[in-house]
Amino acid sequence: MRDAGLLVHRRVAQPRGRPRDEWAIAPAARPGGDAPHAYAALSRWLARAIPATPGRLRRVEAVGREIGRELGSRSSAAPEHAIADALAALGFEPELRAGPAGVMSCRLRNCPFRDSVRENQDVVCTLHRGLTRGLLDQVAPGAKLTRFVPHDPDRAGCEIDIEGLAPTTG
Repeated sequence: MRDAGLLVHRRVAQPRGRPRDEWAIAPAARPGGDAPHAYAALSRWLARAIPATPGRLRRVEAVGREIGRELGSRSSAAPEHAIADALAALGFEPELRAGPAGVMSCRLRNCPFRDSVRENQDVVCTLHRGLTRGLLDQVAPGAKLTRFVPHDPDRAGCEIDIEGLAPTTG
């Protein structure tokens, strides 16, 4: 199974005695040829379970903001790169461009949450808006999210504008 790329082997040093052998599922393992999909199913189920009431949406956005701060704390890059890197790592395929008066515009060319958005767009996009705000809280506290426009998840193209943060490179 190691030769097939399904498992990885590690030797772990012990305080005493021989090193211990550990086996784990390989990061790129595709049992049965398909990528694991349990997280995608879980996110769809959670999106389905959360009602899109005003109070619940405020809480969802607050949680998204906490998550965004956590993601932002992992980066030491310039703010515009930290935001782009975090969105890219999540699979959004961000496209940044400098706008007028210090506004950075971002178009997201992919929606990695499309299946969950189909279940409950209000909840998932509100979580994403909170996540974006949390990233800004962490990497560019003086910047402000001025526009967040979700689009059809299958077409992508969601739009984000951030005031007080213009990219240094294209």
